[in-house]
Amino acid sequence: MNLLNDFIQNKEQIITLLIEHIYLTIISVGCAILIAIPLGIIISYKKKLSKPILSIANIVQAIPSMALLGFLIPFLGIGKLPAIVTVVMYSLLPIIKNTYTGLESINPSTLEAAKGIGLTKFQILMKIQIPLALPVIMAGVRISAVTAVGLMTMAAFIGAGGLGYLVFSGIRTVNNSQILQGAIPACLLALVVDFVFATIEKLVTPKNIQKNVSNKNKKYKRAIISLGSIMVVIALIISSINSGVKKDKVITIGGKDFTEQSILTNLVAYMIEENTDISVDKKTNLGSTQVIFSALNNGDIDMYLEYMGSAYSDILKYSPINDMDKIYNTVKSDLKAKHDLEVLSPMSFNNTFALAVTKETAEKYNLETISDFAKVSKNFRAGTTFEFLNREDGLLGLKKEYNFDLKSEIALDSSPRYIALNNGDVDVIDAFTTDGLIKKFDLKLLEDDKQFFPPYYVIPVIKSDVLNKYPEIEPLLKDLGEVLTDEIMMELNYKVDELHMDPDVVAKDFLIEKGLIK
Repeated sequence: MNLLNDFIQNKEQIITLLIEHIYLTIISVGCAILIAIPLGIIISYKKKLSKPILSIANIVQAIPSMALLGFLIPFLGIGKLPAIVTVVMYSLLPIIKNTYTGLESINPSTLEAAKGIGLTKFQILMKIQIPLALPVIMAGVRISAVTAVGLMTMAAFIGAGGLGYLVFSGIRTVNNSQILQGAIPACLLALVVDFVFATIEKLVTPKNIQKNVSNKNKKYKRAIISLGSIMVVIALIISSINSGVKKDKVITIGGKDFTEQSILTNLVAYMIEENTDISVDKKTNLGSTQVIFSALNNGDIDMYLEYMGSAYSDILKYSPINDMDKIYNTVKSDLKAKHDLEVLSPMSFNNTFALAVTKETAEKYNLETISDFAKVSKNFRAGTTFEFLNREDGLLGLKKEYNFDLKSEIALDSSPRYIALNNGDVDVIDAFTTDGLIKKFDLKLLEDDKQFFPPYYVIPVIKSDVLNKYPEIEPLLKDLGEVLTDEIMMELNYKVDELHMDPDVVAKDFLIEKGLIK
């Protein structure tokens, strides 16, 4: 019942994301058909090309989807294009192979008879081969279409929208209801797509090889196809209208792929939209530091909220230090000189790294500081984020500074590492000091007694030309930054992670409470 209520309350967002998902899937499968069917026809005529083309398609199919997506981001940026290209590449193999198989399985005597009555190669292809091979070709299209629905959930990872947004957001906030709000419509969509293409597959099967197909069934199937086609057209029209509406003054703000960034993105968006005549296009869940920084450099977004330590170490590649003023001044000057980016005043909260354990573990080993932890670390299994595991201002540098080793180290996504710690699958995790999940799971943060971790105050990073065009943004963000303390940020994160409130609602309510918007 609670799940049903959640669906009802969030129906508008689910419908919007569903339409986006359908639109992206249609474009991807349509492009795959336009590419794959001609390739299948070509290799049926040019047998020497069949092995290399099928081999390439097989290799693409074997590449992990997230790896392929990550590879394409530097070249294609973020958003719909890399998501569509990735799904197109994965959709090619079934269609190419089935087109080739369908054409090759035609009885040679049929082709000879066609030649005998004087048909040209092109006429034989269009009037004989394709009609006879169409059921097999459609089977390949059907497989690709159903697979594309599932694959397209990853589009949300790079800000392209779709039902994957709810799935990723639910995973990161440990919100099973939100995961199901994305997963169930995606599953139902896959079933509908499978049914529609199965019906098309039967309709295109030549009458002489169909069995027991009544006129009534044919009418029923045609009605289903017509209804499906109407729904597709409506989805395309709505998407085209939405994408075609352009406003004179608009800024695109990006956010990384965890709760705090979603909240910050919404806070900034409301501050700008409610206090100026500028419209904001939000792109949340864009991945790690390097992904979102590439998006900024490529012009896919105009600004985002970075952390001082990440900019200093991960972007500019300097060794971690603790001097806040030096870090800020270096980041500000280097990003301006090297990338023509402006760094605005830092906000008041410091979301730095920390090591977290359960309170039971802290009591068992008498842990208060990381130095205490270093003495017994060989007994501990660590579960950390991918970034923390491989950064000098993360686990690599921390082990050198405190001179310790661990029993094992595994990389986990943001919120799953908290679940792993709570379930006893790991013994220590990395955390951010303002994480709402710290409060949710009642964890113990170990004091960084050697002050290894750099300051991680939030700094707005914006393209210089955008700031010159909209200078009114800077004082607004300064006003926002002054009211965001460590305690307030943890509470806002907690409302999303534990109370399962929408980041948009949390942000708006906070700003109204503080009198920053009406």
